[in-house]
Amino acid sequence: MVVTSEERARLDPYSSIAENKDVTLEEKIKDLHKVIKGTKTGMLVTRDSNGNLHSRPMNPATPLNDSQLNLIFLANNASYKFDEIENDSHVNVSFFDPSSTDWASYSGKARVTQDRDLIHKHWSSSITGYIGDLGDGVHKGDEKDPRVAIIEIIPDEIRYWISKHPGVLRTIRVAAGAALGKATAPGELRIITKEEIQSAQATSGK
Repeated sequence: MVVTSEERARLDPYSSIAENKDVTLEEKIKDLHKVIKGTKTGMLVTRDSNGNLHSRPMNPATPLNDSQLNLIFLANNASYKFDEIENDSHVNVSFFDPSSTDWASYSGKARVTQDRDLIHKHWSSSITGYIGDLGDGVHKGDEKDPRVAIIEIIPDEIRYWISKHPGVLRTIRVAAGAALGKATAPGELRIITKEEIQSAQATSGK
């Protein structure tokens, strides 16, 4: 079914009410970083050669600057997700905080690199706990381990929701809307477009 933008707005009033287009790019990025920092863990979704989608939890590295939109993950390149990224670089990363209902969704492509300077910048000793020291003098689980690689998520579009009311008030607003037969949005839906992402990348260098 093909739906015009006007008809979509009428049929999906929740999204129309929720989307806030009057926000600066700087504010969008600042609040997006808050959402990701609050959730801490994202679900990276990749596709295998049979078309099956697989997801797994991963913790992104802390952004190097205030305008960074690319996500950086340190991971073991012997794991299946690297094969899947090689098969199809299109990925999604989603974040959700059940306490606030804040969420974020990245749609884009994954790039794999073993740039040692970049690994050093983002290295965390906690990675050792995931890949381990194999005791062969080579695979030590440190930042020089040949298994350590970076998955960089280069977004084409980012959508996120940020709650504007505490939990009890959110419930009251939704209940009141339901009683009146009206859609209500206790927060804001924000979209960072491809053009805005390119603008931010030009500023941050990433």
